[in-house]
Amino acid sequence: MTTSDVALICKALGDPNRLGIVRMLSDGEKCGCRLLERFDITQPTLSHHMKILVECDLVNDRKEGKWHYYSLNNKTISMFIEYIDNLNSFEDKFRG
Repeated sequence: MTTSDVALICKALGDPNRLGIVRMLSDGEKCGCRLLERFDITQPTLSHHMKILVECDLVNDRKEGKWHYYSLNNKTISMFIEYIDNLNSFEDKFRG
């Protein structure tokens, strides 16, 4: 995972609605209609948020009929967590 990838993810998660969406998806795939019920936003605004989350590869998008289903991309999340964890070891090198 590159620094640019991490920066895009951090930017995406910097919005409270997107962070809430990721949290909601943490317990499994959800239809866009379910996400919309949870947030006080319009459908176009949800689409905008989902586009950002999908583009930075945090979220997978699957279309079934007229509905979009979203789930977390566990591979990207694992790589992001590993990157953040490595920052801790990087910091330790400069403390000592």
